[in-house]
Amino acid sequence: MPKPIHIAVIRLSAMGDVAMTVPVLRALVLQHPEVQLTVVSRPFFKPFFNGIPNVDFFAVDLNKRHKGFAGLLRLYADLRKLNVDAVADLHNVLRSKVVRNLFALSGKKVSATDKGREAKKALTRFENKIFAPVKPMVERHCATFAELGFTIDLTNPKFPKRANLSEKIITVTGTKSEKWIGIAPFAQYESKVYPFDLMKKVIDALASDPSLKVLLFGGGEKEIQLLNQLRNSHSNVVVLAGKLKLQQELEVISNLDVMLSMDSGNAHLAAMLGVKVITLWGATHPFAGFKPFHQPDDFCITADRNEYPLLPTSVYGNKKVDGYGDVMRTILPETVVTKIKKELE
Repeated sequence: MPKPIHIAVIRLSAMGDVAMTVPVLRALVLQHPEVQLTVVSRPFFKPFFNGIPNVDFFAVDLNKRHKGFAGLLRLYADLRKLNVDAVADLHNVLRSKVVRNLFALSGKKVSATDKGREAKKALTRFENKIFAPVKPMVERHCATFAELGFTIDLTNPKFPKRANLSEKIITVTGTKSEKWIGIAPFAQYESKVYPFDLMKKVIDALASDPSLKVLLFGGGEKEIQLLNQLRNSHSNVVVLAGKLKLQQELEVISNLDVMLSMDSGNAHLAAMLGVKVITLWGATHPFAGFKPFHQPDDFCITADRNEYPLLPTSVYGNKKVDGYGDVMRTILPETVVTKIKKELE
C-alpha cells in the first residue's frame, strides 16, 4: 500500500469557525482515504472531530508551552515530529502564518485559506455597499485543500448517525418522546442576540404545545440565570447549560429535530451534525460567508433591510452603529415560531 499523505490542519479558534471545518475535513477523508489529517487546535475542540476516520488531534497549549514567539517555534518543532507532508492553514492569522512559513522554509507544501476580507468589507461598509453573497468559508477551505492537490465535493455531505444517549444525559433531558427543539439564545456580541422579551414569547409559544420539548443551551452563571427565566415554569423546557460536558452536549444536539440559534457557534455545531438549523441575524448577515453548512437560505431569518438599509453593519457583530440597536425587533416571534413548526412537520 502507498504511504498515507499526512496533512497538518491548523485552526486554533473560535468555536463556530472550528466547527465549520468539520464537514470539510469529513468529506476530505471520505473522498481521499489516502489522506491522514492531524487537526491542530485548542484542546476544548477535540470532541468536534471524534469519530471521523483518519483524523488525529494535536492539542495546542497557547497559555504555556506554545505561548509567544518562542512557543510557536516549539509548536513547529512538536509538529515536525509528526512527519507531516503538508500544512493547511485554515486560520491564516499571525500565529498560524509563523508555523506554516517555517514548514514552507523546510520544504513542505503549504496552503492557507483566503478569508475574502475585501469582499466582506464591501458587504458591510455604509457607502457604496455591495450587497451580494461572498464565497462561503467552507468553500474557501475546500480551495485551500485543492491547492494541495485534493478536490472536495460538498454537494452530498455525509453526517454522523444520531448518538445513543447515555443514562446520565437522559436524567437531564428526559427520554425522547416528543419533537426536540434546541434553542441557543446567546452570541458573543449583543448585536447578534434576539431581544430577551421576544425570545421569551418564542419559547412560551413552543412550550404551549405538549408534543414539543425545548432544550436551552448556553454557558456561564449569567446565561444560566437568564435561561432559567426563559424556562419559566414550563415542564417541557429544560436548561442544559452547566449540566453536561461538551461531548454530551454534542450528543444531545445530534438528536435534535431542529436548532434555533443566533449567528453563533451553536448554529455551526448543529450544522456539522446534520441537524436543521434556523438562524436569526441582526447586525450580521449570511451573505458574509458564515451561513451554517448545508442549510437552505430560507432557514436564515434576517432583520429588515428596508427599515435598516445599512445592514449588515459588521461581519462579526462587534460594531455598534447609532440607531441600529433594535434591528432584531423587526423579526417577529410569530415568524420564528411558524418557521420552526413548519420544519418539524
